[in-house]
Amino acid sequence: MDTARPIDTADLQALLDSDLFAAWVRELALRVDTIDGGALTLTLPVAPRHVHGGGVLCGQTLMAAADTAMVLAISAALGGFRPMTTVQLQTSFLRPVAGDSGAAVITARVLRKGKSLVFGEIEITDARGQLAAHATTTYALL
Repeated sequence: MDTARPIDTADLQALLDSDLFAAWVRELALRVDTIDGGALTLTLPVAPRHVHGGGVLCGQTLMAAADTAMVLAISAALGGFRPMTTVQLQTSFLRPVAGDSGAAVITARVLRKGKSLVFGEIEITDARGQLAAHATTTYALL
Protein backbone atom coordinates (compact mmCIF):
# COMPACT_ATOMS: atom_id res chain seq x y z
CA MET A 1 0.00 0.00 0.00
CA ASP A 2 1.33 3.44 -0.96
CA THR A 3 1.85 5.46 2.22
CA ALA A 4 3.07 8.60 0.43
CA ARG A 5 -0.53 9.82 0.38
CA PRO A 6 -3.27 9.61 2.98
CA ILE A 7 -5.17 6.36 3.14
CA ASP A 8 -8.67 6.61 1.70
CA THR A 9 -11.76 4.44 1.82
CA ALA A 10 -10.76 2.53 -1.34
CA ASP A 11 -7.39 1.65 0.23
CA LEU A 12 -9.10 0.45 3.40
CA GLN A 13 -11.67 -1.58 1.45
CA ALA A 14 -8.84 -3.21 -0.53
CA LEU A 15 -7.10 -4.05 2.76
CA LEU A 16 -10.33 -5.48 4.17
CA ASP A 17 -10.87 -7.59 1.05
CA SER A 18 -7.29 -8.93 1.11
CA ASP A 19 -6.08 -12.20 2.57
CA LEU A 20 -4.72 -10.33 5.61
CA PHE A 21 -8.16 -11.06 7.04
CA ALA A 22 -9.50 -14.58 7.50
CA ALA A 23 -11.98 -15.76 4.88
CA TRP A 24 -14.84 -15.85 7.41
CA VAL A 25 -14.15 -12.19 8.32
CA ARG A 26 -14.29 -11.23 4.65
CA GLU A 27 -17.61 -13.11 4.45
CA LEU A 28 -19.11 -10.55 6.86
CA ALA A 29 -19.27 -8.32 3.73
CA LEU A 30 -18.24 -5.21 5.68
CA ARG A 31 -18.17 -2.06 3.56
CA VAL A 32 -15.90 0.89 4.33
CA ASP A 33 -18.05 4.02 4.17
CA THR A 34 -15.98 6.91 5.51
CA ILE A 35 -12.73 7.86 7.17
CA ASP A 36 -12.95 11.35 8.61
CA GLY A 37 -11.13 13.03 11.45
CA GLY A 38 -9.86 9.73 12.80
CA ALA A 39 -13.29 8.06 12.76
CA LEU A 40 -13.74 5.09 10.45
CA THR A 41 -17.29 4.03 9.57
CA LEU A 42 -18.23 0.62 8.19
CA THR A 43 -21.56 -0.90 7.25
CA LEU A 44 -22.30 -4.46 8.36
CA PRO A 45 -25.10 -6.08 6.34
CA VAL A 46 -27.39 -8.13 8.58
CA ALA A 47 -27.33 -11.58 6.97
CA PRO A 48 -29.62 -14.44 8.06
CA ARG A 49 -26.60 -16.62 8.95
CA HIS A 50 -25.67 -14.07 11.65
CA VAL A 51 -29.13 -13.89 13.22
CA HIS A 52 -29.70 -16.23 16.14
CA GLY A 53 -32.93 -17.92 17.28
CA GLY A 54 -34.05 -14.79 19.11
CA GLY A 55 -34.31 -12.95 15.80
CA VAL A 56 -31.42 -10.56 16.45
CA LEU A 57 -27.87 -10.18 15.16
CA CYS A 58 -25.58 -12.34 17.31
CA GLY A 59 -22.99 -10.74 19.55
CA GLN A 60 -20.14 -12.73 18.04
CA THR A 61 -20.78 -11.08 14.67
CA LEU A 62 -20.87 -7.64 16.27
CA MET A 63 -17.60 -8.25 18.11
CA ALA A 64 -15.87 -9.54 14.97
CA ALA A 65 -17.04 -6.46 13.06
CA ALA A 66 -15.86 -4.17 15.87
CA ASP A 67 -12.44 -5.82 16.01
CA THR A 68 -12.08 -5.60 12.24
CA ALA A 69 -13.12 -1.95 12.18
CA MET A 70 -10.43 -1.08 14.71
CA VAL A 71 -7.72 -2.85 12.70
CA LEU A 72 -8.70 -0.65 9.76
CA ALA A 73 -8.84 2.52 11.90
CA ILE A 74 -5.38 1.79 13.27
CA SER A 75 -4.07 1.11 9.77
CA ALA A 76 -5.45 4.47 8.64
CA ALA A 77 -3.84 6.20 11.63
CA LEU A 78 -0.48 4.55 10.87
CA GLY A 79 -0.61 5.34 7.17
CA GLY A 80 -0.82 1.68 6.21
CA PHE A 81 -1.22 -1.79 7.66
CA ARG A 82 1.24 -2.94 10.27
CA PRO A 83 1.02 -6.33 11.99
CA MET A 84 -0.91 -6.05 15.26
CA THR A 85 -2.84 -8.18 17.67
CA THR A 86 -5.85 -7.58 19.86
CA VAL A 87 -4.87 -7.43 23.53
CA GLN A 88 -8.27 -6.48 24.91
CA LEU A 89 -11.78 -6.10 23.48
CA GLN A 90 -14.43 -5.13 26.05
CA THR A 91 -17.94 -4.97 24.63
CA SER A 92 -21.17 -3.78 26.22
CA PHE A 93 -24.36 -4.72 24.39
CA LEU A 94 -26.97 -2.01 24.92
CA ARG A 95 -29.83 -3.03 22.64
CA PRO A 96 -30.40 -5.73 20.04
CA VAL A 97 -29.94 -5.23 16.32
CA ALA A 98 -33.06 -6.71 14.70
CA GLY A 99 -32.47 -9.55 12.28
CA ASP A 100 -34.58 -7.80 9.65
CA SER A 101 -32.96 -4.36 10.04
CA GLY A 102 -30.80 -4.60 6.93
CA ALA A 103 -27.55 -3.24 8.36
CA ALA A 104 -25.65 -2.01 11.38
CA VAL A 105 -23.12 0.84 11.36
CA ILE A 106 -19.75 0.45 13.06
CA THR A 107 -17.69 3.54 13.94
CA ALA A 108 -14.14 3.02 15.20
CA ARG A 109 -11.87 5.71 16.65
CA VAL A 110 -8.24 5.56 17.72
CA LEU A 111 -8.06 7.24 21.13
CA ARG A 112 -4.32 7.00 21.73
CA LYS A 113 -1.50 5.67 19.61
CA GLY A 114 1.71 4.82 21.43
CA LYS A 115 4.91 3.14 20.28
CA SER A 116 3.68 -0.36 20.98
CA LEU A 117 0.04 -0.05 22.12
CA VAL A 118 -2.99 1.56 20.52
CA PHE A 119 -6.23 2.27 22.40
CA GLY A 120 -9.57 2.73 20.71
CA GLU A 121 -13.31 2.65 20.97
CA ILE A 122 -16.06 1.39 18.72
CA GLU A 123 -19.75 2.25 18.58
CA ILE A 124 -22.27 0.07 16.79
CA THR A 125 -25.63 1.56 15.89
CA ASP A 126 -28.72 -0.11 14.52
CA ALA A 127 -30.57 0.91 11.36
CA ARG A 128 -32.40 3.65 13.29
CA GLY A 129 -29.12 5.14 14.52
CA GLN A 130 -29.58 3.94 18.10
CA LEU A 131 -26.48 2.80 19.99
CA ALA A 132 -26.57 -1.00 20.12
CA ALA A 133 -23.07 -1.77 21.41
CA HIS A 134 -19.99 0.04 22.69
CA ALA A 135 -16.51 -1.47 22.82
CA THR A 136 -13.10 -0.41 24.05
CA THR A 137 -9.95 -1.97 22.69
CA THR A 138 -6.23 -2.27 23.17
CA TYR A 139 -3.94 -3.49 20.38
CA ALA A 140 -0.26 -4.37 20.45
CA LEU A 141 1.73 -3.29 17.42
CA LEU A 142 4.08 -6.10 16.41
